[in-house]
Amino acid sequence: MRRLTILPALLILSATCVSPVRALTVETVMRTHSAPAEYAKRRLLTALAAPGIRESRRRGRVVLELDVDRNLGVEAFTIRTRGNRVSITGGDDRGLVYGALEAREQLANGVAIDALEATGTTPRLALRAIKFNTPWDSYRPSSALDQHADTVRDLAYWEAFLDMMVENRFNTITLWTMHPFTYMVRPKHFPEASRWSDAEFAQWQHLYREIFRLAKERGLDTYVVFWSIFVSEEFARAHDVATQNFYPHYYVPGDTSEITKRYLRESVTQMLEEYEDLDGIGVSHGEGMAGMTPAQRQQFVDEVYIQGALDVRRKRPVKLIHRVPFSSGLDSGPGVSASVEQITRDAMEKLDHRFAGPIWVEMKFNWSHGHSTPKLVKVHGGKLGDTYFNPLPSNYRVAWMVRNEDFFALRWGQPDFIRAHIAANGVQPYVGGYFVGSETYIPALDYFTKLDHPQWKWAFQRQWLFYQLWGRLLYDPQTPDAVFQAGFTRRYGAHGADLLRAYALASQTPLRLASLYDSKWDFTLYSEGFLALQGETTKYIGVDALIHQPTLDPDYVSVADFVKQTRAGDRFAPGRVTPVALADALERDSRGALELIEGIDTAGNTALQYEVADVQVWAHLGLHLAEKLRGAIALETFRAGHDPHDQAQAVAHLEKALAAWDDVVRITTPLYKDMKLTHYNHNSFDANPNNLFHWARIRPEVAADVDVARRRRPHETLDPDRAALRGAARGRGGPRGCRRHARRWRLRPTHDGARAPTRGLEDPAHPRVQHRAASVVSRRGRVASADFACGSRTPRCARDPARPSFRSVAGARTFAAGPTLPAQVPRLFSARLPGPGLSRARTQLQGGDPPALARGARPAGVPPFAARR
Repeated sequence: MRRLTILPALLILSATCVSPVRALTVETVMRTHSAPAEYAKRRLLTALAAPGIRESRRRGRVVLELDVDRNLGVEAFTIRTRGNRVSITGGDDRGLVYGALEAREQLANGVAIDALEATGTTPRLALRAIKFNTPWDSYRPSSALDQHADTVRDLAYWEAFLDMMVENRFNTITLWTMHPFTYMVRPKHFPEASRWSDAEFAQWQHLYREIFRLAKERGLDTYVVFWSIFVSEEFARAHDVATQNFYPHYYVPGDTSEITKRYLRESVTQMLEEYEDLDGIGVSHGEGMAGMTPAQRQQFVDEVYIQGALDVRRKRPVKLIHRVPFSSGLDSGPGVSASVEQITRDAMEKLDHRFAGPIWVEMKFNWSHGHSTPKLVKVHGGKLGDTYFNPLPSNYRVAWMVRNEDFFALRWGQPDFIRAHIAANGVQPYVGGYFVGSETYIPALDYFTKLDHPQWKWAFQRQWLFYQLWGRLLYDPQTPDAVFQAGFTRRYGAHGADLLRAYALASQTPLRLASLYDSKWDFTLYSEGFLALQGETTKYIGVDALIHQPTLDPDYVSVADFVKQTRAGDRFAPGRVTPVALADALERDSRGALELIEGIDTAGNTALQYEVADVQVWAHLGLHLAEKLRGAIALETFRAGHDPHDQAQAVAHLEKALAAWDDVVRITTPLYKDMKLTHYNHNSFDANPNNLFHWARIRPEVAADVDVARRRRPHETLDPDRAALRGAARGRGGPRGCRRHARRWRLRPTHDGARAPTRGLEDPAHPRVQHRAASVVSRRGRVASADFACGSRTPRCARDPARPSFRSVAGARTFAAGPTLPAQVPRLFSARLPGPGLSRARTQLQGGDPPALARGARPAGVPPFAARR
């Protein structure tokens, strides 16, 4: 029998701009009783009490009915108005909350309470989750993550964040921590594993219990996700096991000792029993499983974490997220294989339906950079096979992880990209949903904003459009743009009329960069900063990197391939995106975005000022990339054909790219602080304290592109000794060869990066130029010489032991150091030696002090030098 509760009439004062304050009487009829139903009522009544709500056309008393009708379907809702009676019905508690929040949104948009009308069908995607990494035991050690600790322990923050989630129809919050158990439980059989006093531990328990309670009140599912195999440092020291398997260590050997298994299994069980509002767990095959085969890793996960979840004794069944393995070998490096996929599928299917609902199989869409192309190119480790899909699974569904490691400060919004993503990847019968979130960023503390503002408090509130687009479109991909445009209108009135269209155009920039520039794990790309991991260092994507980096999207054409195929007379198939077409599209959309916001007056409205500025920044970054692509094409063409006109074009385009970057610096400097960036850990697992990013800070790296284009060859940075030796090795002998070489290689002394007047090799006052000659002897005994100081026509015989010389040793070119050899000559260099049958060979230095030379030692007081050709 259903309970019917009629609450006393609530008298609400409704203020309008055309009439005096009027009284609006609202009577609430609750035909269902649950925590989500109470939440729905509270949020709706709060909206009715807000200023500016349009009064009922009939005025007087309004009756609100809240009910649940299972026949509507899961998460569905309807809003119906009959006279002065407004009925909001959900297909379940979650649908009722969505209906109440839909009514609340319509009221905020100016719809009268007795004119409300809406229908929400069961969503196509059952899982709409946010990935939220905690700042404690974070996967990446960085002050960029640590700085959020106080904010994330503030329950007011969680109320606001979870409100945002349910307003945008996300239905799952997942908390990711390397080893969460030490913060959540004090294991009964392993109390030594805890690091907290009783009071400290009580605070942690209260935090987690309240997060889960707030989520359940809003109809959200909750999961705790962790990596393997990690323990607390206190446990490791107490039992002398897993000696490296704790924060901040990663990629460490797996510890499979029995005591470690017992500790982790009991921790999982105890956590799920003590936190009744926690729905489930998420398991990972790494990163602390080095030395284990894929089968051993799966066995450990099954015997420890999954068994611990199955051992739980409570009324509500447990839910499970099973992440696909990261590695296919013995180490922790990335890799995929059909055999590993089959091992994982077999393990999940053996579980049958012992977990509630489908098992969610999390897969990274395009590795760590989902905001790129909607085409699935790869997952973590490489190309995905069809093992998980064929045949169709019965007890699990795939959930794509769309990671954002690419833009944190700048607002982003491209609804058509998300619609295309879902249309391509969310309609298959084996797909159940999406995760959205970051590993290197936490949307908590606002550490970006420089100006004082009253409009938001936390970082996620700045990025309201990002969350609204993903959440609402995952619920219903047919949601019209008018819904999102209304968000701008509510905030900024007529000034926001064109902002959604402007964002849609400008937000193409990071998507196109990430489609053009292939990336893998977290640090390999940071689109809003045009940074990428190159070798061991995260730095600006210079023109040479842009030329040679492969593309992510197979339809895109790299600059190097474009120039090579164009010069060969090849044509590109329809649908291929050449660098020329990409540059044109970037310029078209960027200029279109700037035109849409050109007349917006932001005076007196800080929030609007930031909204407009972010469009401008994305647009100028788009113009920067467009000119950079054109410059890269011209530069690569010049290097292939040596036409000075191409070089001039390259310099001109790259100077325009620099000017666009200067516009970015001009806009962002008064608005944005220097920001801590996790990517600046570079290719390291250690935190880097020197991790501040701002567009102004990397301007010298951007400007270096112009210098690169002015050189005749790529990467031409030589010191005098290397230049001299290269000249000798090429057989440039006599005064003519000497002077030609001296003219073509102009040397620039540099002191801490400062430029100085150039000096030629022939300058005897130069501190690193030696008035000596280098001689070359071919295998056939021919002599080629060059005297770079005096231009003597007399060859200096290589047989003179007092002279530095090249000799052939077992087919290799060996440089023998004589007494006149400068101590700072590089230990390795390449040379094309004269004479028939000789080819480029790697040479090594003999004599002297190899260890010192290997470290690049130079005499005291001698500055480094760069050479320009």
